Amino acid sequence: MTDVSKAPARIAGMFDAIAGRYDFLNHVLSAGIDRRWRKRAIRGLELTGRECVLDLCTGTADLAIDAMQAHPSAARVVGIDFAGAMLAIGRDKVAAAGLSPAIALVRGDAMRIPLADESVDAVTIAFGIRNVADVPAACREIHRVLKPGGRVAILEFAVPTLVGFKQIYMWYVRNVLPRVGRAISRHDAAYKYLQASIEAFVTPAEFVTILRQSGFVEIRPVQLMLGSVFLYEARRRSG
Repeated sequence: MTDVSKAPARIAGMFDAIAGRYDFLNHVLSAGIDRRWRKRAIRGLELTGRECVLDLCTGTADLAIDAMQAHPSAARVVGIDFAGAMLAIGRDKVAAAGLSPAIALVRGDAMRIPLADESVDAVTIAFGIRNVADVPAACREIHRVLKPGGRVAILEFAVPTLVGFKQIYMWYVRNVLPRVGRAISRHDAAYKYLQASIEAFVTPAEFVTILRQSGFVEIRPVQLMLGSVFLYEARRRSG
């Protein structure tokens, strides 16, 4: 059985080990659709050009960069992740895009976000919330740092329920994904963990409940790719 332990040091070490191939594998394994999902998440924030956005579990900063290149864009983005090698690649990408003055990448833990209360206008996470050891604690932290009325957009994998597609998708996740991931990244455990973590994560309905219990309102789970990916949009109550 694959180890799905989410001890921060273990997860950070695993992602550091595959950092150099992470972006390439994301695009290959999703057939490039991951770019479209991130842009959809940014649209859900309804940016006006004045917002400070927190991109939590930022990895190599793709979503942080998208937030600054959107129209309208964020005014500033803070990206937080606990994998140092991922952040190093992210900093190179941010610099190459000419966005270093506007994007700050910081090493930190999603369960203890190193930001002040009510300090950001919006929060994004792309495929990182399932890697957090205590998901409700991370959601409470997101609520804490978000200003009243602020928006959240969280992308995450899910096990689809559509008969036929579910069987095809799970065959792909259990057989193709680990083999391709291992061949390209030369890291066996990381892509076995990816498969196991998708299956072990809470259902969309359960995650909506966690968001509600964390204080969020106007929660909307948006089904993408026949239910294999969800975009969770929510808001912190105004006032």
